Amino acid sequence: MPDLPKKKVGIVACSGEEMAAGTVSRLAALKVLEQLRPAETVTICLPLFLAGGEGDRAFARFYPTIAIDGCDKRCAARATEQYSGKPAASVVVTDLVEADANLGTSRRLNEVGRQAVDTVAEAVAPLVDNLLGVKWSRRSGSAVEETSQPEEAVEARCSCGSGIPVLTLTVEDRRETLIAVPAIFEQFYQQGKRPETNGVAAELLQTTSLYNTIAETFASAYQAALLREFESYCRKQEG
Repeated sequence: MPDLPKKKVGIVACSGEEMAAGTVSRLAALKVLEQLRPAETVTICLPLFLAGGEGDRAFARFYPTIAIDGCDKRCAARATEQYSGKPAASVVVTDLVEADANLGTSRRLNEVGRQAVDTVAEAVAPLVDNLLGVKWSRRSGSAVEETSQPEEAVEARCSCGSGIPVLTLTVEDRRETLIAVPAIFEQFYQQGKRPETNGVAAELLQTTSLYNTIAETFASAYQAALLREFESYCRKQEG
């Protein structure tokens, strides 16, 4: 299997700036990212995600995500599902605090709003643990399996820098972005496989299908496109 980055959980927060609950969702996400689970999470920028950011969308397809929405419109959860995949978990601020609670304003939360931030963040942190299969010790503030101190993060990490390799290629006049393909190419090349190797085209398709959904009706087109890209990769490696 190709060497891919360590599994993390992506946090997608509401980008609504007109309501205090949206501010609560973003600050709660930040607390999870920077204080509660810094080593296990990365942030997914919703505006960039909607604009077509390949790194963010690839991350949300490959790794589990948690959507934190301010209200029942669930914009973050719906956008994630539309462009990548259904979030593994979803939290709505107004489900955890009274819908008519006075949280302050979107620019300045009051004490109730700040408490709501803590409430939401503390609800999200165990979801991260469940998705990663980690048991968390409240007493030590670290994963039970770990003997070292949890990683300290100064700022939230972005999924666009998470290292997930992607390749955009043309399949029957359509541009398709596939995750893990550059790592697959590297692995094949290091194993001595070349485009002319018997069966390599089918093997490329099979391995790529482990990380991407490829419809059977388009399998032959994907196989041909992958082989073309692998040929180009090999030429570059060989100068």
